[in-house]
Order: sequence, then C-alpha cells, then structure tokens
Amino acid sequence: MNSQSLRASLMALARNHHWDWTPSTRAVLDDLPGSATGRHPVQVVSSLDEAQLDALRGDRSFLKRVRRRTNHLDGLLADAHPTPEIAYFSPEFGISDLVPQYSGGLGVLAGDHLKSASDLGLSLGAVGLFYHRGFFRQEVVDGEQTEHLDTYVPADLGFVDTGIEVPVPIGDHDVIARAWRLDVGRIPLLALTTDLPANDATDRAITDRLYSGDRRHRIQQEIVLGVGGIRVLRRLGWAPAVHHLNEGHAGFLILELLDDHLSNGHSLASALDAIRPGLVFTTHTPVPAGIERFDTDLASEHLEPFARRWDIDPEELVGLGTTPDDRDSFNLATFCLRASARANGVSKLHGEVSRLLFADVPGGPEITSVTNGVHARTWVAPRLQETFDKHLGSGWADGDPDAWKGVDGIAHETIRNVRRSGASDLGALVAERLGARLDPDALIIGFARRFTAYKRATLLLHHRERLAALLADNDRPVQFVFAGKAHPADTGGRALIADIIAFGEDAGANGRFLFLPGYDMAVARTMYAGCDVWLNTPVRSREASGTSGQKSALNGGLNCSVSDGWWDEMADGRNGWTIPATDGTDEDAEEVVLARDLTESAATLDILTGEIIPEFFADGDSRSDAWTSRIRHNWLTLGPLVTAGRMVSDYTTLLYQPAIEDGRPR
Repeated sequence: MNSQSLRASLMALARNHHWDWTPSTRAVLDDLPGSATGRHPVQVVSSLDEAQLDALRGDRSFLKRVRRRTNHLDGLLADAHPTPEIAYFSPEFGISDLVPQYSGGLGVLAGDHLKSASDLGLSLGAVGLFYHRGFFRQEVVDGEQTEHLDTYVPADLGFVDTGIEVPVPIGDHDVIARAWRLDVGRIPLLALTTDLPANDATDRAITDRLYSGDRRHRIQQEIVLGVGGIRVLRRLGWAPAVHHLNEGHAGFLILELLDDHLSNGHSLASALDAIRPGLVFTTHTPVPAGIERFDTDLASEHLEPFARRWDIDPEELVGLGTTPDDRDSFNLATFCLRASARANGVSKLHGEVSRLLFADVPGGPEITSVTNGVHARTWVAPRLQETFDKHLGSGWADGDPDAWKGVDGIAHETIRNVRRSGASDLGALVAERLGARLDPDALIIGFARRFTAYKRATLLLHHRERLAALLADNDRPVQFVFAGKAHPADTGGRALIADIIAFGEDAGANGRFLFLPGYDMAVARTMYAGCDVWLNTPVRSREASGTSGQKSALNGGLNCSVSDGWWDEMADGRNGWTIPATDGTDEDAEEVVLARDLTESAATLDILTGEIIPEFFADGDSRSDAWTSRIRHNWLTLGPLVTAGRMVSDYTTLLYQPAIEDGRPR
C-alpha cells in the first residue's frame, strides 16, 4: 500500500460517519498523528504529511487494521440503495459532536433515525441544511449563559460537494442552493447551503445558523430545505415513493411536489390528492405554542411565486395552513396534516394529545404514534457495550427481546464496576471544566436537556431547605449534575440556568449541585454513563417524548420522572420511579402553577429521600445489590423498547411500507 492509497483508504473511513458508532474504526482514526479531542477525522487525515504516512506504512499491524476496516465498510456499502425509496427531511441532524449541525433533541433523534436505518438496511436518504455558523457554543460567564458562534466549512466536517446547484424561489427572486453529501453508514445525507458567491450577502446568510428567531430568516430557510431539497433529489435522479417530514419545518417540500400536478393543469384539490399517499408527517410538539407559525402576510409574500406560476390565488395556498379560529397565522403543522395521508406523534400519550390538539384539522383525528427510540451503539458507553456483547450477543442494540433476557447473567459486581467507571469519567469532565470534585461513590443525579419553562429544571428549588439537608449528608452523599442550553431568545430558560448556578454556588449546596457548561453530544454521552438517576420533571402532557431518559436507561441509569412522553407507557413500577403529577396547560393561572410545582417538588424529594437514597446505600456502600437488581430489571424491560432499531422498524411497518404501496408516482 503506497502513501497515496493509504491516504485514500483513511479518507474513505473518515468521510463515512459509520465510525461514530463503530469503535474499531474510530480506534484506527484516533491512532493517527494529529488526532485530538474535538478534531474531525477528515481534518486529521488531510493534515498527514509524507513522513507520517511513511511511518504508518511501516506499521504492519496498523495497515492490517486499515484493510480490515475498509473491507468492512466496502461490504456495508455494497448493500446500500443508490436511489432511496424514502426521503427523510429534517432541519437538523445530530450525527456526531464533531459535526455541529444540530441544536438538540429533534436533530439528535434525526441522526439516530439515519444510523438505525443504515443498520437495518432501509432504503432511505436524508435532506437537511448546512449551517456554516451551526448552533451556538455555550459558555458560562458570571453565572449566566453566553453564546458563541463558530464558522464551519463542509469539507472539514466530512461533507463532499455534489456539484449540484438548484434555484429556489424566495420572494421576488431565485436564490441558488448547493448540495453537499455526508455519508452515515449506508445512508446519504444531503445538506443544502446558500453561502455561495452567486447569491448576495442577504441570501448567503439564509443558511448561516440554526433557529435564529427571525421569522423571515426562518421561513426562507424552510423553503430552501423543502423546495430546494426536492429539486436536488430530482437532479440526482432520485424518485422516492415516500417523503417523511420530520416536523413542520420541512413542510414546504409540499409546494414542489404539488408543482408536478398544478403545472399540468390539475386543480389544487386534485394535486393534493395525488401527492397525499406518499407523505408521512411526524409532529413533535404537544402544545400550540410549539408549532411553527408565520404571519399570513409573510407567508403570502413567500408563497406568491408559486401561486403566480400555477395561476391560482395566493390566499388559496395560504388557506391550507390556516384554521377557522386563527386566520392570521400560517400553521405549518396544519399545512402538513392537510397534505399527508399519514401522521404520527412520538409517544402514545403524545398521539392522544395530538389528536385533541388537531381535532378540527383534516387528518388530525387520524394521527397515530411511533414512540421515539435512541441509537444504542451511539449512546451506550464502550465498556458497557463490551459487557452487553459478551453476555447478550449483538442483537441487544436493535432491541431484540431475546437478547435482553441475558442481563440476568451479568454479575452485580460487573454492573457496579461499569457504573463506577462511568461516574469516574464524568468526574474527570467535571474536574476539567469546573475544577470541582465529583465522588464516583456518591449517588449521582443527572438532569440534561433544553432549559425552558415547562421542563422545570429548578423544580427542587421550591424546597431549598429540604434539598440542602439532602446535600449535607456525608454518610449517604448525593450529588446533582445539570447541563443543557437555553435558546438565546428564551430569557426564561436563561434565567433557569442562572438559578441553578446560583444555588450551586451557595454554601447550602455543599459543592454538590453543579452546572456543567458546553452541553453537546459528547457531554451528554458522559452524563448518561455516569449518572445513577436521571431526573425528568416536565409539566405533564407537555413533553412529547423525551429521549434522554432512554439513553440513561440503556447505560444503567434509573429514571425518576413525571409520567409523560415515553415514560408514561414504559414505566412498570420497578424499572424506575414515577413522580405523581397533574396535567398542565399554557392557560393555567399563576397560583395553579405555583401550587402544582410546590406539590410535585415535595413529591420528588419524598421519592429521593424515602426510596432512592435508602436503596442505593442499602448495603452500607454505594450501588447495593438491590440497586443493581433494579438496573437488571430496567434493562430487561426497557432495553427492547427504547432502541431506535425498534423505532425505525415501527416506522417501516406502520407508515413507510403502507405509504410505499400507495405513494408511487401516478
């Protein structure tokens, strides 16, 4: 193998993000000169000089590993589908912390969807946007969140330029969008950018960053995603039978699908009937305030080029996204439901809530549900993966119930050792970022998610004296670790972070109530492996699904959660603890909210002090036999249910296959 072929082999491994969930491939890339935490493998391979390549060529063991991994990747890609049957559209994708093109749960779920689709050999391709400023990087200054935007180049993150450019109508002119490709195992992800010399400065900034908050910026991004995305697929020769809209952000692809029929003289109603069978829409919000809406004047301005092309009244198009009780807003969820034959929520409870929320919208009463899951090989700590592979075989990662029955063969001490090693890793991260100490033998309680009002990160602060007493116990030490971002425009969410930090700095917290800054996928993985209890305290019925608790459960963390989202259907009384709670709405009076929060804060502390802490220390030391037995039961009951392998299989059976049968171009 000469230096040129070695570099080519290494670049092939680096550009396909299968390494993100394949430790043996990641190990090859990590052993390269110049590899460092936070540096993408493509940048490492690109920087290798001839002397370094010659040294690698002289290492026969290393070359053998490279050949083995490239042969494995070649075999994987031999089964890939060149023209996918399913096109999955999402505004963000969380593939890796080294590809910062995500903000939070929606993007991470989309990334897990692609990885599991690759594992299952599903005929699926994906479409998103490339944000050259990404989402903000979080720091804490003077006890408050601050935001920093970095600049990213697609090629440095493993994207390959397709060379395809398409025009996208934005108001009174066309904007040019260019497609880059990122390979995720067998799955191609196409990401569009408008940061091109052919566009003026304003149009180049359309795809500059995620979720800016500016409504004009947002609608233009979503038109590029939807309309531009379909045009790129057609330039590639893809003709998917199914288009999956991951939230309403992707809804404008409907316009481009309608164009085929309206340009040939069909009425709007008949064009909708023609495209409807092949559309799948997933809603991720259980509350009206979370739905993407635009002022009808702004929507009309951006829909007018399409209406003019089809010689129809723009108001007729805008009307597809309005409802009788809200004529002033163009509601993308309503627009998507009217155009889609199939729609789903992301947990059983969320499906019920969505059918009520959209009861007056065509398609609303038929909303079904597919409960979210997580990609096990991405989120389970490597040490624990080795334990599972040894005792359960390989099927555990895809949710095979028979495989998970093997957890009874994992010894108490093995579980304790794996859990303690995860706590030690979390302690090292805490020491690095905060200069604080985290005791790996303490009961470590984690809370990591977006900071916004309904998630109630500060719920326990309603009873500060009780919380301080719990944190002061040196015989049965308890430590809390919080992490997460608030959207820059969410002043309430930013205040919650400040409150957590302030309480943690108070003497009453005893140094055991910490906020870990810089939340991303890497921090999340460390927390899932290191926290013994995963705390989830949303206002009930406000959490569509939530997946952080699923990741914790796979790692052996035990959930203490309000009965909402996925936990509402999977808790059995022994695989974690359920906090008594009542449903809430946006219209609740202030005194109702306060009374509910006080009651549920006290109930959470009751569970912690009366059940969780005594069981954790039941043998006089940490992680008692009763605790590790509960971890086994957690794995046995939740392991088969919380994987993205199960989730994508459900999508295939319940939604994709029926849509493929009905959605062929006609």
